[in-house]
Parts: sequence; C-alpha cells; structure tokens
Amino acid sequence: MKAVIQRSKKSSVSVDGNLINKIDSGMVILLGVSTTDTSEDVDYLVRKIVNLRIFDDENGIMNKSIIDVGGEILSISQFTLQADTKKGNRPSYINAMRGEDAIKYYEEFNDKLNGYVRTYPGVFGAEMMVNIENDGPITIIIDSKDK
Repeated sequence: MKAVIQRSKKSSVSVDGNLINKIDSGMVILLGVSTTDTSEDVDYLVRKIVNLRIFDDENGIMNKSIIDVGGEILSISQFTLQADTKKGNRPSYINAMRGEDAIKYYEEFNDKLNGYVRTYPGVFGAEMMVNIENDGPITIIIDSKDK
C-alpha cells in the first residue's frame, strides 16, 4: 500500500463539477492499494500517518503531528500509485488491486484514520478533480512494504 501525504492549507475534491469534500489545514493523502495488501498494511500506514511530525511547533520546527495540531485529512483513492514503469513508456497497473477488493481497504483506511482525525473521502473509482494547496511544500511518500 502506498500513500503520498501532502501537508495542506486547504484542499478539495469534486466530481462532475460538484464539490464532494474539502478541508482547511491538514493533510491530503493519495492512497494506492496493491494486490498483496492486507489489513496489516492499513494499520501500519494509519499509525505512521497520524504520528508523522510534519507540522510546525512554536519555533517553526516540524515537530507536531496532525493530531497535535487538530488538522483534517482529505483521503483520495489513486490506483495509479501502483504503476510499474520499468518496461517501456506505458505504465502497467498489474500490481493495483481490483476496484471491488481495493474499496474495502480504502474504506477501512478512512475508518481507522477517522478514529484519530476527521477524515473526508473522495469518491472511490470516480474521475475526480483534486485541488491541493500544498503547504511548504511538504510531500512524504510511505510504502507499507518498506517497513
């Protein structure tokens, strides 16, 4: 399971021109589920993300977690994070879990995050317009297979 985490001042997700969800200060997470992922991968990512110290303390040092600052999360499913680009120029998505299975892990991920921080989802499988105001810019990539 791969997650791209961006610290955000404000972000939103829309489908067909309709606003689905938005956040003010917090994180935008792009999540890609692979064919080998399990609930253990979800648990690992959730623990890492909610404790990730990427928010400034009183001295301007990145020393606080999203829990510490009371931020929100905008969570977006993105199967293209599982792209394999080793051969040729056309990415292969053979490592991406099929949608009907991946949605279960995406929803589990969001539910578990919601236990710590208010988490707003995108629309799984939809063509989404995601607007991210990256703060910093701060972007962190976590792969649950790289423990």
